[in-house]
Amino acid sequence: MANQEDDFKKVISHAKEYGYVFQSSEIYDGLSAVYDYGQNGAALKNNIKEYWWKAMVQLHGNIVGIDSAILMHPTTWKASGHVDAFNDPLIDNKDSKKRYRADVLIEDHVAKIEAKIDKEVAKASKRFGDAFDKEQFLATNPRVVEYQEQACSILKRMGKSLENEDLADVKSLIEELGIGCPLSGSKNWTDVKQFNLMFGTKLGASSENAMDLYLRPETAQGIFVNFLNVQKTGRMKIPFGIAQIGKAFRNEIVARQFIFRQREFEQMEMQFFIRPGSQREWYEKWKEDRIKWHWSLGMGKDNYRFHDHDKLAHYADAAADIEFKFPFGFKELEGIHSRTDFDLGNHEKYSSKKLQYFDPELNESYVPYVVETSIGVDRMFLAVFSNSLQEEDLGNGTTRTVLKLPAVLAPTKAAVFPLVKKDGLPELAHGIVEDLKWDFNVLYDEKDAVGRRYRRQDAAGTPFCITVDHQTLEDGTVTVRHRDTMEQQRVPKENVKRIIAQEVDMKHWLRRMAD
Repeated sequence: MANQEDDFKKVISHAKEYGYVFQSSEIYDGLSAVYDYGQNGAALKNNIKEYWWKAMVQLHGNIVGIDSAILMHPTTWKASGHVDAFNDPLIDNKDSKKRYRADVLIEDHVAKIEAKIDKEVAKASKRFGDAFDKEQFLATNPRVVEYQEQACSILKRMGKSLENEDLADVKSLIEELGIGCPLSGSKNWTDVKQFNLMFGTKLGASSENAMDLYLRPETAQGIFVNFLNVQKTGRMKIPFGIAQIGKAFRNEIVARQFIFRQREFEQMEMQFFIRPGSQREWYEKWKEDRIKWHWSLGMGKDNYRFHDHDKLAHYADAAADIEFKFPFGFKELEGIHSRTDFDLGNHEKYSSKKLQYFDPELNESYVPYVVETSIGVDRMFLAVFSNSLQEEDLGNGTTRTVLKLPAVLAPTKAAVFPLVKKDGLPELAHGIVEDLKWDFNVLYDEKDAVGRRYRRQDAAGTPFCITVDHQTLEDGTVTVRHRDTMEQQRVPKENVKRIIAQEVDMKHWLRRMAD
């Protein structure tokens, strides 16, 4: 665990040093669990959003995108169930005076059991070498099987207790597992209580007449209340989807793990409207489509897994998370939920407006069912960033820090260098920048020796470096260096655009989803 913590500290420090993520209001000592994205972070975040939007909206003829308001009529949140049921189970330690989410304490305990399984797998893999069969080992090794049963039984019991709102049993489980305060080790706990996560605000010029509002805790409701507007104006036929990227706000009491759990965050959600009774098939289809989208970025299939929910949200009849292996273990990255007709049905009831679809094939009207895919932009950012940060041993006692971002998402696609700041080389390099900037985000750098410039761009995640030297003056060729392999190739400068495009064009990456 200590090693994981060290790795994660490196991720946080690298994100700041290279202009990716800063603490919000840092000059005033910051604001807890709120972050700002720097110049490289904003670019990476925008590229992630574009990669999702292209795959979700542009490549689907039956999915459209909207951008709904953050502030909504307060009855929206009554209808959605958030006023009554949007809670986290919290527990206080009487000695350290620290507050924790009870479910997270239990999940962290299970993560330690899973770490023991990983340790056993690593030992066996080393012992058996190429003959090692991981699946068979996981299924037959008595110690590993026992660990798996322990983990499964703990999560099942927690899920059942939370579903039944048996908070006393959640506390009993924490006590039976001997879970102590992560800070002090003390096991002196209060009872578990529910805490509503919505931020309240007011609308109106005077406090007496002001209306109580909430900052939206999710973007989905903006889609549901616009269901008829979009369906009619877009002449959409079921099945069809509405997608949205937008900010959401949750008053997380135990926000932690850098940008993984924040109070202000961004979501990429798509609600897919379907005939009642077809939800199982669409749920499975969207699970398959979404995992393929993640795999297309080439971050390693072993770093993803599905986790089916034991505890279903009040509106769902099936739910699964795509979990990613973050530096602190496998955690939720994206959720796929079969929401039935809960949302549209409830909004119909509370608004007294008919939210139905007339199906010409069936010649009947019904409230559509919904399958949702929902991913946190910030979590996706952290997954990409933490997975890409690597320390490489180059031999001869030298190492390099390299951020091997998927080239399609990298903030800067290429850096252009003159070998020296004279003999007309800077002018030539600037000419290449002028040509490339219409197609790619590129930068010019002439400071320090070329080797140091290469290292700087490696650490910033830039996939290509292009060096202009005296030979360029003679024959018009430049050196193109590839970040991941450090290989260098001599090419005519006219070919540079094509070489970069082959690596960074979204269509080449998204086509992998069809493989």
